[in-house]
Amino acid sequence: MEVDRPAPGEELNTSEEVTVPRQAASVIVLRGGGAALEVLLVQRTPQARFMGGFWVFPGGAVDAHEGEGDAAHRLAAVRELEEEASISGVEPANLVKFSQWITPREIAIRFDTHFFLAPLPEGQEPAVDGVECVDLRWYAPADALEAHRRDELALVFPTIKHLEQFAEFPSADALIAHAAGREVGPVEPRVLIEGEVARVLLPGEPGYDD
Repeated sequence: MEVDRPAPGEELNTSEEVTVPRQAASVIVLRGGGAALEVLLVQRTPQARFMGGFWVFPGGAVDAHEGEGDAAHRLAAVRELEEEASISGVEPANLVKFSQWITPREIAIRFDTHFFLAPLPEGQEPAVDGVECVDLRWYAPADALEAHRRDELALVFPTIKHLEQFAEFPSADALIAHAAGREVGPVEPRVLIEGEVARVLLPGEPGYDD
């Protein structure tokens, strides 16, 4: 995938020292049950230094008091979901882990983000705080990708790749059932600079190991 310019906070690392990624967690909230599939996206405030103005899944960095390992990621995911989207009632143990993405080592600010799935709890309606996140929308995955292609929805690479996978599923229940049985391993893309264009490569793609 070619990128003509990085998102805010995704600038290339100009030093020889690789940044150690910070632990983070994100919740992909689903609705539709067995009949449909929609995902919740929130828009980060344009004033944010990192990902300002972009549409993302609710999430953020793990706080030190939340500990380490899987339990810490789950606690952070639930906390960020409530802070950014005002959704409560999700139990950390009930989150379904879907993926783990590590920011390319070529980027200055790096995160090791664990993504979880969760159905929207009954009776809950998301709302943004108006400070860290300024808007929200529900999208069928294919519709979000189409809006991005029309330059109506600013998305970053990991969000796009997740939506591409989700578009293959007919319902929220089908996606959760699939994720419950999958083995999750880390994905660390690479950034290859060709002139003024940056190409993002995934493991296994031509040029990744060069």
